[in-house]
Amino acid sequence: MRKNRGACAGVLFSIFVGIATAAAQDVIAPAPALSVAPAAVQENQYDSPMQVFIPSGAGLGTTTEPFRYGSLVIRPHVLYRFLYGMGISSSPGQQQNTIIQQVSPGVMFDLGDHWSLDYTPTLSFYSSSDLRDTLDHSVQLGWGTACGNWFLHASQGFSISSDPQVETAAQTDQQNYSTALSATYQFNDKMSVDIGLDQSFSYISNGQISTNSTYLIPLSSSRGWSTMDWFNYAFWPWLDTGIGAGFGYNQQDNSPDTYYEQYQARIRWRLTEKISLQLNGGLQDQQYSSGGAGDLVTPVMGASVQYQPFQQTQLSLSASRALSPSAFQSQSSESTSISVDLNQRLLGKLFLDIGAGYGFTQYSSTSDANSASRSDDYYSFNTRLSCKFPKRGTISVFYQYSDNSSSQSDFLSSGSTFSYSSSQIGVELGYQY
Repeated sequence: MRKNRGACAGVLFSIFVGIATAAAQDVIAPAPALSVAPAAVQENQYDSPMQVFIPSGAGLGTTTEPFRYGSLVIRPHVLYRFLYGMGISSSPGQQQNTIIQQVSPGVMFDLGDHWSLDYTPTLSFYSSSDLRDTLDHSVQLGWGTACGNWFLHASQGFSISSDPQVETAAQTDQQNYSTALSATYQFNDKMSVDIGLDQSFSYISNGQISTNSTYLIPLSSSRGWSTMDWFNYAFWPWLDTGIGAGFGYNQQDNSPDTYYEQYQARIRWRLTEKISLQLNGGLQDQQYSSGGAGDLVTPVMGASVQYQPFQQTQLSLSASRALSPSAFQSQSSESTSISVDLNQRLLGKLFLDIGAGYGFTQYSSTSDANSASRSDDYYSFNTRLSCKFPKRGTISVFYQYSDNSSSQSDFLSSGSTFSYSSSQIGVELGYQY
């Protein structure tokens, strides 16, 4: 069983990198992540020989079960956030200072070890009249099981959000649907295959953003389907390699459809008990159904390094490069990012998390009728100090600084339409079963 887990962990890692790269990036500091993977999937991930430590935020709320009814466990949770943000984007070229209060009451259902379902609404209240109060929704469904030499995993996500986005520099109404299916088959001690299928729908309600009276940027909903499949060969239990091929098809409203092929290789290596490395990379060849734009061939990659020098210290590094549809009509975005995170336990009860990241995004046109010359440089730094109080509570203070420098200029001024600089400081109170 452990051999299956090692192979499946790579599939989950690849899916995670792809989703994280393509997802819209919020201006507001994100809330702590809550793992909604069922117990079978978490066990499969964490028992991989490539996994040095359990990711932050995973496996919480699994030691006490006050609301158990047979195989069904109900886990209520709530999070309150109070933060003061400077430089929050209300519209392109316009930033506001505002107090933000967010309340996120939610509930997770665990049905045995194989199913999990979480629903979490978030109410956001802004003191600035230039930003509107919102009610967001998030639903996550997960399933996983082992069957002979197979390990099967599926997830379905749905969200409604209206947060300020880095890409649009404004509050952007979105509905996102994501589906991921993966399967791993272990032939023997050396060889295995990974099969992955993904579907992603993104619907944008506000069809355009006005930066001034004459300059309108149309936004566009998109739908995408893709597969990425791997053949793996393990030289030793702590070192394996793989070659993979994939295909994808994207539809974007009022834009040419895009088709692409991917060809990649990867290596997963547990160097020591304290260090592991996962690296995949290759090329993506993208074509267009109409519009006259030529083929686009670009490198793609994903990387993850885990290092645990001491029992209470976790250091991780991740990087990615991907090509995906933009929120703007007839445009795609090539995104490259790198981030580092340090998690340190202090005095037995305090948890310090420090992270920094850099991203570069280049926009390109999918049609000769539309031009795209925008490129963005994004920097971020965040730190969080958390303390657990008896059994189920957490209190945290956090700070985030982010800066986006964009080449897209406003036609009526000397300023950059999508550039901003934001500092945010806040406190969180959470309670979780």
